[in-house]
Parts: sequence; C-alpha cells; structure tokens
Amino acid sequence: MARKRALVTGGAAVAVLLAPVIAVADEPGTDEAAAGQPSSDWRLVQSENFGRMIPSDDTGWFRDKDGPGSPYDVDHYDNDGDYFRTFGGETFDEHLDGIDLYRRSFTLGRDGWLTAELAARDTDGTGVENEAPSFTRSMLRGAGPTGKFDVPTHHGGVILRSTDPLPEEYRIETTLRAIDFGGQRGGEWDYDGLVNGYVPTGCKTFFPWAGGTTWNYDQDECDFHDVTTDSNGFYYLSIMDYDRPAPHNNVFIHTHRKVVMDGYNRYRYTGNGLRYCDPNTGELQPYEWGSGNGVNMLFMIPEKRYANQPGTEYLMHSECGTEVGGGIVSQVDLMPELMPRESYTFAIERRDGAYVLEVTGNFRHVGHRTVRYEQPFDDGENPIWHYNQRADEYDGRYNRDWTYTSPDATFVDEDVWPAGSAYPDYFLIGQPHMNYYEGSAHIDNVRLYVPR
Repeated sequence: MARKRALVTGGAAVAVLLAPVIAVADEPGTDEAAAGQPSSDWRLVQSENFGRMIPSDDTGWFRDKDGPGSPYDVDHYDNDGDYFRTFGGETFDEHLDGIDLYRRSFTLGRDGWLTAELAARDTDGTGVENEAPSFTRSMLRGAGPTGKFDVPTHHGGVILRSTDPLPEEYRIETTLRAIDFGGQRGGEWDYDGLVNGYVPTGCKTFFPWAGGTTWNYDQDECDFHDVTTDSNGFYYLSIMDYDRPAPHNNVFIHTHRKVVMDGYNRYRYTGNGLRYCDPNTGELQPYEWGSGNGVNMLFMIPEKRYANQPGTEYLMHSECGTEVGGGIVSQVDLMPELMPRESYTFAIERRDGAYVLEVTGNFRHVGHRTVRYEQPFDDGENPIWHYNQRADEYDGRYNRDWTYTSPDATFVDEDVWPAGSAYPDYFLIGQPHMNYYEGSAHIDNVRLYVPR
C-alpha cells in the first residue's frame, strides 16, 4: 500500500493525493460530526460513555515489583529489569528495595471489555492511598459523565486499556473532555499554583529508573533528574505490543509502543528537539509557536532513537512533510482553556495493512478540522515496530540485537524482532509512566469498531 496523507487547508480538511485518496471530515456542524464519527463501513461493537460505572474484578492495592511470577513481568526494561541492574548495579537494587511498589486493576464496561490499571509507591510507610492515582466516574460541568484519570504525584500512573487483544482490524476512538497535565494556560507555564501541571512541593525526579547508560546511580533521589522543570504529558491514545499494558517506568513504555498520540509538554523549552507544523504554510515552526499542548502523532519504527538508552525511533507525517527521527513534530496544538466546551476525539485504525492516526477538534492557529495520517505496516523502508499480531505476518527480516554500553558495562537486548514472534494490539489511554507526569484528565465515548 502506498502512503497517503491528509492536507489541512482553509477552514476544512481536504484530501491530497499521494496515492489513493484518504477520506477526511469536512468542518463539522453538529456535535455528532464533531465526535469524529467513522464512515459507514465500520460497525460499532463496544461503547462506553460513563453514564454508569460499576467496577468488577477489583484486585485492591497489592504489592508488586514486576519480578518473576508477577502478572506484570514482561522483560528486561521492567521496573526490576536487567537493563537497569546492568548499569545501576547494586546501587539500583538498593534504591528499588527501598521503594514499596503497589498495583491495582479492575474491569468496567459491558462484559468487562475495559480494564483500568493503576500503580503507585508508598513513599512514607503509611500505604499508597494518600497519594494513589485513580480512575473514577466523574460529572464534569458542561460535559456530563466522564471517566476521570487523576494522578496526584508522578510516583504513580493510571491507564485504561482493552481487556482483551484488539481484533485483526479495528477502529478505536475516545473523546477528551478536559486535560490538566501541563502545557501553558493563557500563555503561562505556571498557573493555579502549579509548575507545568506539577504541584511544586518536595523533590520530583525520575528516580530510580535513569534511561542513559552513563547515569550515576550512586545518588540520593533528590539528586536524580528533576521532572518538574523538564516535561509533563498524557497518552491520548496509543497501541501497545504486549499483554496486559499497565504503568511502568518511562524507558519500558518507550520500547513497547506501536503507534501513539501523546502530549510531551516541555517546560519553557527553547531548543530544536520539539517543533510544530504550521499546516497553513507547510513550514515547521519552533516550539514557542505553540502553547506546549501539542499532539504528537507518532508511528514507531525499529531503529534505536538513542545510542545510549532504549527507545524506538519516530516516523512523523504532517502537512510539513514526513520526518524520520530528529526533533519531534507536533501536528496540532490543543486549547485546554476552551474545554469542556470544546473537545477532541482521537482515533486509531488498523486496516488493509496500515495504521491510521486521527484527531478531530478546534486547534490553535488552525481551527476546527480532522487531521489524519496513514502508514503501511511495512513500506519496505520504515516498518511499524512489532506490527505483526501473528507470526505468519512477518518473516524476521528486521530482527537484530541492540547493544548499550558504558565505560564499565554492556547490556545486549537480543533478538528484538525475531521470526516466529507475534505481538498483540492493546490500546492504552492515560498516564503510564511511574517516574514522570502528574495531573488529571477526563474522557468519554470510548468506542470500538470492526469492519462492517
């Protein structure tokens, strides 16, 4: 399949032909249209609007460190992973032993098709409840019932995911009704007593999961990297490549995304590592052009993004062209100040050998429209990371070892994409990093479609 891309211009989105035409929504005139309704060739099979919410199969909070035997044990980038032990040594083990990690999960929705996964740390020896994240039904003035993510401290995380793997082909969508995970408000990074959405009390660092291979683990928690003046953010909608998605450290999450639409809100950032696309001119703009509330629509590919730490590379389509690697390109900029009167609908499709990323709403500098980008599973140059749900969809051609070195140690991640492998699709919404990001967000209208 040839790559297709949507061009945004004027007051509506129109299709530009790079291959067969992509259908793009005109400027909506009704609430139903604004909700990003798919075309008639999709059939709705699950829906959740949070009109009621009765959790089931609630585990309650239980202690868990992702070790062998844990239902959350995945690989060497886990919270107790060999990657961190290789470069952190006994000091990392001591740090981890001093942290009481807890998890909780419950299902909701018809037939329990949705699962909330929560993770937290007990930082004062009195339990996790005093600063635990939550996912609850909430009545949002101006929007009605919503599902509310609340992460009062960056020490925890909470996500909503599909309970079961997604079908072979699907469309998953959700509507964001309110967001407070940093970014500017009214042109200011510091607002309502917050610093980029963080409560500025105590030290807030990425302790103990440092990404770089040369990080000095022999430091106290407060000497690790400060996240408050680094970044805040939220995962609007993403597809993960492993069973039972849940909060983990940020290094783990960055190695397990197939495609993602997220916010990465960098505090007062002035470098060239983040940029915006101005769709009206087709030119990339500096980060200051936006408000720090950008949507990053990323297709992950099987290259290492960093030489000295794990993480897959980004492919980014926009009206400014296609970028592979380099500075992150935000395709649009949200306007949280207008929510919930304004809302944003995010959707991901997997169909006909390709993934599609789509968002509809009223965007800063752009106006109201749908922005939509498509990338084949494998275009022969930049395949989507772990796209194969089944072993027979992939022949092992992109398999390799990834090696990370420091002056004192070497870690080898062997066979990162072997023949015979298979990776389920699970969607994830929320805040999955256990050492970054804090704030709150409201969603509704989580919907799953399959081809009619």
